[in-house]
Amino acid sequence: MQKPSINTITIKNLVNFLLILAVILLFATALNFRSLSQRATENQALAHAELVRAGLTAHMKGGIMDKRDYYLDEIKSLHQINKLRVIRSQEVIRQFGKGRDDESTADTLAKKVLETGQQLFERKEWTLTPTVRAIIPYTASSEGRLNCLGCHKVDEGVVLGVVDIELDVGGYRNHSLYVLAGMTLLSLLFLALIILNTRRTINDHVQTPLETLIDHAMEAYKKHTPIPPEQFETREFTNVAHEINLFNSDIIAHQEMLEAKNKELIALNDEIESTLRETIYTMGIIEEQRSKETNNHTRRVMLFSQLLAQKAGLSEYDVDLVTAASPLHDIGKLGIPDEILLKPGRFTDEEYQLMQNHTNIGFSMLKHSERDVLKAAGVIALQHHEAWDGSGYPQGLQGEKIHIYSRIVALADVFDALYTKRVYKEAWDIDKVVAWISEQRGKHFDPTLVDLFLQNLEEFIAIGDRYKDNCFDYNLREHNTAQKSDL
Repeated sequence: MQKPSINTITIKNLVNFLLILAVILLFATALNFRSLSQRATENQALAHAELVRAGLTAHMKGGIMDKRDYYLDEIKSLHQINKLRVIRSQEVIRQFGKGRDDESTADTLAKKVLETGQQLFERKEWTLTPTVRAIIPYTASSEGRLNCLGCHKVDEGVVLGVVDIELDVGGYRNHSLYVLAGMTLLSLLFLALIILNTRRTINDHVQTPLETLIDHAMEAYKKHTPIPPEQFETREFTNVAHEINLFNSDIIAHQEMLEAKNKELIALNDEIESTLRETIYTMGIIEEQRSKETNNHTRRVMLFSQLLAQKAGLSEYDVDLVTAASPLHDIGKLGIPDEILLKPGRFTDEEYQLMQNHTNIGFSMLKHSERDVLKAAGVIALQHHEAWDGSGYPQGLQGEKIHIYSRIVALADVFDALYTKRVYKEAWDIDKVVAWISEQRGKHFDPTLVDLFLQNLEEFIAIGDRYKDNCFDYNLREHNTAQKSDL
């Protein structure tokens, strides 16, 4: 899953924050508009009620109460007034009568105002045509120029009636909605501008400088040149450029030393590997001398194995490994008593079994190593007497269950034993050797390896003739040089 960019994360967080802020501001503004609208409609209703009260008082004093309907109709025709009527209290009805039908009829809300003398507002805001009903009481008072007690025979403070007004407040609500819509659009516009500006700022001052810094850092390391800090506009990237330059300076200063140390380690590893191979070869010579084998047996088996591995198409690594490991194929004979190992005659069954155990002894000597060459030597020591048809020892392995290294060394070892003179036999004629090995194809030996051996017989004979028993005076350093040329 692809991770989001700095630009995306910043914009997302900014948008979330601004949206929450915009919603809060719009909600607060809506509540404020509602409160202002309510206060405005209440003030408007009070003003109309006071106008009605003053007009009715004037009509009464002028003795033209029968003309009051014209006055009320004119006020009702004013903007935003849906209904207007005056309701008389019982005191006024007893003194002046019921008047018009609607002046003596009071619903529950009007009765409540008549009884308490407290103004009351009923709002219907959540409709298509929102309204506010204001029921405003007017009481008897002797104060001011409109002295009610001059006409009404009541006590001071008695409720004379109420003015019942229903105002259309759709204009207030629509105006509030228009303002809120305008604020919303303006907020969205500012939000878009802020996002664009933030994106541009991040791109110009974070993303682009960061990409430039990475590219220049890689180039500075490769070319050993410093990054020019003055190309960055911000203090943070300038400081990072300085730090990278200091880091590169330290790396460059120590690079030669690291390269020298690396060369020393490579040389030391090569020396260790060379010493190990010389040691392996020396151990093979030691076993060869103790077993009274012919001189150069170890070298010839090693070179036979190398050639056969190459012809078999093994990798360069495997060829090198089987070549280096093959000298230890009979290392287990060091654990066989001299009276058995050096016995000139035939072995008894018991002695033959003891002699066969040299494969297990060799494997036990080498199996604990973690080095690849010694591991390969352990496998070869254990399996080089196994036979392709399963008749060999010590495990009776068959076919490709026998490791390819062991199959190669087995053929190389037997060829050398047959082609060279031993204390118990003369060297076989090459035709006799070829006939016997051919006979053992698919029995004792891997048939593919036998075919390769026969196809390249001249090269194997050349190695055998080159390192005959009477033409080699063993020396470790000479062996090391020769081995490298042979490989």
